Amino acid sequence: MRRVVLYSRPGCHLCDVARERIRAVRARRAFAFEEVSIEGDEALELAYGLRVPVVTVDGEERFEVEVDAAALEALLG
Repeated sequence: MRRVVLYSRPGCHLCDVARERIRAVRARRAFAFEEVSIEGDEALELAYGLRVPVVTVDGEERFEVEVDAAALEALLG
């Protein structure tokens, strides 16, 4: 099963939008979904701090700042 991870932070409006788009795609395609807060994790803050939301698909970064629902759905085939 494909795996989508959303790296986010609390209070991030763009993260809220990304989550909604991912959930909308998940209603049509089966995939595992996990959300990881970068808040308080130094390594994640360094990696994703200014770029959240960041979305990976099967471990590969595919989106940052904005998630294109149609592109995500196409990636998930």
